[in-house]
Amino acid sequence: MTPAARRQAAIEILDQILTGQPTEKELTAWARRSRFAGSKDRAAVRDHVFGALRCLRSYAALGGGGGDVVSDANTTGRQLVLGALRAEGIDVDEIFNGIGHAPAPLDDVEQSVLTTVPQMQQAEELNMPDWLWPAFEASLGSAAVDAAKALQDRAPVHLRINRLHEDRDRAVEQLASEGVSTEPHPSAETALNVVDGVRKLRNSEAYTGGLVELQDAASQAVIQSLPLSDGQRVLDFCAGGGGKSLAMAARAKLKIFAHDIAPQRMKDLPVRAERAGTTIMVLEPGAAASQAPFDLVLCDAPCSGSGSWRRAPEGKWRLTQAQLDDLCQTQAEILNEASQLVAGNGYLAYATCSMLEVENRAQVDRFLANNPGWTLQQDHDWHVHKGTDGFYVAVLTRFSDD
Repeated sequence: MTPAARRQAAIEILDQILTGQPTEKELTAWARRSRFAGSKDRAAVRDHVFGALRCLRSYAALGGGGGDVVSDANTTGRQLVLGALRAEGIDVDEIFNGIGHAPAPLDDVEQSVLTTVPQMQQAEELNMPDWLWPAFEASLGSAAVDAAKALQDRAPVHLRINRLHEDRDRAVEQLASEGVSTEPHPSAETALNVVDGVRKLRNSEAYTGGLVELQDAASQAVIQSLPLSDGQRVLDFCAGGGGKSLAMAARAKLKIFAHDIAPQRMKDLPVRAERAGTTIMVLEPGAAASQAPFDLVLCDAPCSGSGSWRRAPEGKWRLTQAQLDDLCQTQAEILNEASQLVAGNGYLAYATCSMLEVENRAQVDRFLANNPGWTLQQDHDWHVHKGTDGFYVAVLTRFSDD
């Protein structure tokens, strides 16, 4: 495919996403229809689509759209790609030339767009929804602008070493021998940042053999902050795919139970655990109480995902105030339910991949106010402009005389 044909493919995919279709579904559907596209073509089209979604508002404005671009039927994939070319400083006429499978040449209205520089409000320029920007700014204070700008870029790729941290050199050497260049990440002793060779990673022996797992460095730091020690019974209450269960298993000799309201998310966990050289007991929904009490219960609660919007940018535009309110209610219910599963003198850990205060410390403070006897032992947050996904974790304790 030519560079212009790749942009046209992105236009067509973006048009479907703007009608409400899921991004991954549309990328997969396009790839199946386009057997002629090689791996480099698919990667380039994916990059164009995700780049446009991360910068949806500013690209729309530069391309002649604007306003609430999520629901504005006048905003098109063509406008987003035109805006992207302007932002990237690429000659528009080289792409919009109508040759072969390239986008059609610009019409008079589009030509006039190139002669104007749109005046954008701060939220539009920073690619944030208007309704969300005040809460985002209040949550991050002086760091809000830097965080919003970081969300416009591609996320880094981090690995977690599955062995003890003294095997870091071996992991680095093994990956390098397979064309994957890495460096230690400062957020966690088990974390590596992939510098080069990302596309070779999944077929590498280091990955397929379980030496390393894909996991953001801040997610690893969350686990590193937990009070884990040999012999504990630990419940990963909202396990999802089980990444944090595996990370905890690598920290100490634990008896780990994984639970999720949607058990299909954990379907690969037994295989991943075997590959990592550990065992994790997967529980059916509602079965956690029968195994209680636990020395530590980790709640990696459903959230806005604002800390991972670089990886799933459509989430930033799909989120509404009503959905955020519902998520906060769900988080409160999960905290209350999980707290009943903790042993006397045990720990309750609450985590999100969000940077919004209402989902983080405010949620913890609300729980503490409603549940006398619990105390906050520690909490930490990580932000995207510091080189990781955005995460938050709080560790609570309830001391018992028993």
